[in-house]
Amino acid sequence: MTPLSVLDLAPIARGMTASDALRNALDLARHAEKLGYNRYWLAEHHNMVGIASAATAVVIAHVAAGTSTIRVGSGGIMLPNHSPLVIAEQFGTLAALHPGRIDLGLGRAPGTDQRTLRALRRDPEAAENFPQDVLELQALLGPLQPGQQVQAVPGTGQNVPLWILGSSLFGAQLAAMLGLPFGFASHFAPDALMQALEIYRSRFRPSAQLDKPHAMVGCSAIVADTDDEARRLFTSQQQSFANIFRGTRGQLPPPIDDIETYWSPMEKQEASRMLACAFVGSPDTVQRGLAAFIARTGADELMVTGSIYDHGKRLRSFELLAGIRGLLK
Repeated sequence: MTPLSVLDLAPIARGMTASDALRNALDLARHAEKLGYNRYWLAEHHNMVGIASAATAVVIAHVAAGTSTIRVGSGGIMLPNHSPLVIAEQFGTLAALHPGRIDLGLGRAPGTDQRTLRALRRDPEAAENFPQDVLELQALLGPLQPGQQVQAVPGTGQNVPLWILGSSLFGAQLAAMLGLPFGFASHFAPDALMQALEIYRSRFRPSAQLDKPHAMVGCSAIVADTDDEARRLFTSQQQSFANIFRGTRGQLPPPIDDIETYWSPMEKQEASRMLACAFVGSPDTVQRGLAAFIARTGADELMVTGSIYDHGKRLRSFELLAGIRGLLK
């Protein structure tokens, strides 16, 4: 059975507040824990009015304190936005508070625009140092070395599991070289998925953390009692992706009856390409789609996201998805 995990962007639905989104995040995490999901991850984005997880480590602490068994982590922390020492201290603290439950997924992109990157007081070229920063972070979370002058407190010796996340071949190569688990962001950037997985698996070198490749593959899933209902719920996400190309990112919009009246042919083409790994429909429909996706990718784990305007229907979607988990080999 392929493990299922949850990626939450803590979406702020239109007419709601960040406080609502953060309450919903904890509620969804508790729901996922009861349903037997493997992990619950949150993503770092800045200057986006529809996403409430910018202070990712703070939200992880909120969720981890309100749950008891599910692993909680970042999908991911955009490491070029931070010094490795600060992240080691933050996640060392989380690991001290919640031993054995914290994951640290790391991304190379800034998770924002160039103007906001400057507001974060980071060098736009910081991404070029990503491999070195990962190694520095790994050392800060590892055992104290003789003569080591700088250490993360808490952090040293916590050995928080690191993941390399990406949507290109670069992350696959780095994860393979360092012997770390790899997560591919095919839930919004699927183009290089199969090539990245092949590179990761063929070049993987065992490490102290991991003895064989572990590939987590991202996807979207919107599950409802009928195909028609699920397709209507999906229009919220489709509108959001169309808005990217309009330069009008905003809060998560409510669903509409006919998405074809909303987007242009170009917006439809581009949004549909980005959402190629979205599985939408009744449990039977989604089960068939996900089974084929797992067979095609050989995924060791699926990281599932699903932006649904109505929180109750979002809970229901993850409940229905959990119900078909046993059929996903």
